[in-house]
Amino acid sequence: MFKISLNKILAVFVVTFSLGSCAQQEKQNEEAGREFRAPAYPLITIDPYTSAWSTSDQLFDSPVKHWTGKNHSLIGAVRVDGQTYRFLGKEETPLQPVLPNAKYEAWEGRFVIKEPAKGWEKPGFNDASWKSGKAGFGTPNTFETNTSWETKEIWVRREFNLPANESNELYLNYSHDDDFELYLNGTQIVNTGNRARSNVTLKLDKSLLNAGGKNIIAAHCLDRGGLAYVDFGIFKESDQKPTFKQTAIQKSVKITATQTKYDFTCGPVDLHLEFVSPLLMDDLDLLSRPVNYVSYEVVSNDGKSHDVAVYFDATPEWAVNELNQEVEVTAGKTGAVNFAKAGTTEQSILQKKGDNVRIDWGYFYLASTESTNTAVAVGGFSSMKESFVKGGKINSASDKITAVMSNTMPVLAYTDNLDKVSTTPESGYVMLAYDDLESIQYFGDNLKAWWTKDGQVTFDKALIAAATDYKKIMARCDDFDSKIYREALQAGGENYARLCLLAYRQSIAAHKLVKDTQGNTLFLSKENFSNGSIGTVDVTYPSAPLFLKYNPELLKGMLNPIFYYTESGKWTKPFAAHDVGTYPQANGQTYGGDMPVEECGNMLILTTAIADVEGNAGYAEKHWEALTTWANYLLEHGLDPENQLCTDDFAGHFAHNVNLSAKAIMGIAGYGKLAEMLGKKDVSEKYTSAAKGMAQEWIKMADDGDHFRLTFDQPGTWSQKYNLVWDKLLNLGIFPEEVLQKEVAYYLTKQNKYGLPLDNRRTYTKADWIIWTATLASDTSTFRKFVDPVYGFVIETPDRVPMSDWYETPDATQVGFQARSVVGGYFIKMLDEK
Repeated sequence: MFKISLNKILAVFVVTFSLGSCAQQEKQNEEAGREFRAPAYPLITIDPYTSAWSTSDQLFDSPVKHWTGKNHSLIGAVRVDGQTYRFLGKEETPLQPVLPNAKYEAWEGRFVIKEPAKGWEKPGFNDASWKSGKAGFGTPNTFETNTSWETKEIWVRREFNLPANESNELYLNYSHDDDFELYLNGTQIVNTGNRARSNVTLKLDKSLLNAGGKNIIAAHCLDRGGLAYVDFGIFKESDQKPTFKQTAIQKSVKITATQTKYDFTCGPVDLHLEFVSPLLMDDLDLLSRPVNYVSYEVVSNDGKSHDVAVYFDATPEWAVNELNQEVEVTAGKTGAVNFAKAGTTEQSILQKKGDNVRIDWGYFYLASTESTNTAVAVGGFSSMKESFVKGGKINSASDKITAVMSNTMPVLAYTDNLDKVSTTPESGYVMLAYDDLESIQYFGDNLKAWWTKDGQVTFDKALIAAATDYKKIMARCDDFDSKIYREALQAGGENYARLCLLAYRQSIAAHKLVKDTQGNTLFLSKENFSNGSIGTVDVTYPSAPLFLKYNPELLKGMLNPIFYYTESGKWTKPFAAHDVGTYPQANGQTYGGDMPVEECGNMLILTTAIADVEGNAGYAEKHWEALTTWANYLLEHGLDPENQLCTDDFAGHFAHNVNLSAKAIMGIAGYGKLAEMLGKKDVSEKYTSAAKGMAQEWIKMADDGDHFRLTFDQPGTWSQKYNLVWDKLLNLGIFPEEVLQKEVAYYLTKQNKYGLPLDNRRTYTKADWIIWTATLASDTSTFRKFVDPVYGFVIETPDRVPMSDWYETPDATQVGFQARSVVGGYFIKMLDEK
């Protein structure tokens, strides 16, 4: 919270009291904010579409990016006595296509799906027998697929001519799912191993290219299951040069649950900057309101007075899926709020779906309260910056611009002329917001965001309210940040608390909050950087602890779509669905396979957890028929699961999964507990007894001496049994305590530098499951032995992306997944209050 000058006429005792209160608040704020290196720093976190991150240690060393890796440009600078210092973002105009990828053009290549002869990657190879197809190559109706690829492997060759006079730096841009290798004129320049990435840019060594002649790019991709895709192209740098060359000196960056705070020195003044996402779970209207704040405070550091002006600009990249979409940028005013907004001219509402997809309907806003010192305008990318550098102001020739950003880049700009700044701080803020018009398509109905109250609240009213409530919201965020830090620290120690602080905004902002046409809460997740599914049950499951801790109504909103899908008769199978569609279209499951035991267990366990934290089973009673169907399915199929996927589907199908069996047993025991809470004594005894009997069988079948197996039929194997944590948290009493502690002791012998592998088959892990496994420990000291390596991964991973949950334990490299809601699972230790 920024300091507020005291009125000098206040009585002395009032001044003393106020200063004491402010000092106490400042101390609490300092304690709530922790300084540590994050893989990426959350800046603007509203929902899966409006989500922007800094991917460098210093805020000005990289462009602000969406979690998919696309630029969502946001630039900040301060002008002090005629000198300009950039403190936010990096000027980076779009790369220009030399050899377009499929996003720009369905280029033609030659391909085969059976292993070709040796030398297939070389320029002189004869590919006349290969088929011809349009890129991209992949799973039908996904990404930019134009040629269907549904086999395990594909080999692609693309021949092209490069102009002899190309002087700009060149970059390879590629997307792949999964393992990918790429050769340029016979030299391998990409080999990803087991991972799927989108829109990766790699600077090319121009000596590998035949300027003025023929060149060949050859690629091979292996699909490990799920979606498949291959696309690539070559791009060049823009001729446009940066305007804000001089940077500030960054002194610190701190992260709290709802804020990221930076401190800079800009010559003779200091700048404090806060990015605030008011995601307060006790106020769903505020949590849903699509407005974030960037607050700033400037103060002299040499005791002298200085002329200071502050500048921010953003591009319409925030409102498009691709740069070749035409946008309209305008300036306007509502009430006492000035704004600039940007959106596509096409406005194809809710038409696009998928993972690597950004919103291209609705409008992005840069706004501020009206004052004599501030201005909001639209203009050219360079011209607005140049105007600020010259005179500390922005000049716009028009209040409306229509452009295609791959040709001409406009900006939405803001300035605040603070005039003379001395030892008394001067402060202000801007608002970044997004009006998506329609948020989710839910079984045929287009739904507006929660904050609209079924369309009764306009975006203008929301923007005015956000400005009016600014000071109160800042205070509430400060208070909540202090609370969440204290609770996490008490539960698991400093490193654990830091993980929770970083996870908070990431988890919540991977969802969209709406109501269905009957008024039921829907809190729909997007399966970010995975497959883009909406409302995925086995994503809800690991995410759940955060919401169980701070607002179980949101967890109900995550389960409601699956209950509706079954109870409406739209889903007719005797087990729970995997998802309800592909974001933002929730019209029914789109995932290619079922996870019968997994999803039944998840739904039963989480419904039980809701009843446990609320102290009643009223929510379960509403859905008793569906829960009964799923419990009975687990009774019949859960003890020794057949060949099927579980939540760790990247590991593939396998049978006799011991951890999956544990989930089934927990689900059945949970159903028994719910029946007991509802007074169904006979039902409770039946299912509780069944769960205990299955647990005894499980112990015998899985026993492998000093631990329990990965699968019942494979001795000498092991895996994390994170599903057993619910026996402890829900006090189910199904497994003997020594089973849990036997596993914990064994895990301590299997850890690598950056954590415990998922199982014996590979060295990769899932960070969320490690925290769950750690919670099995009977003491905090042992818990920290598992958590500290995960914290080490977070602060040392070389992959600068929003926190991944799937990584290699020997070297902290990302395998896949990022920006996912599952990090809400870190909060599970905070449920262990017994």
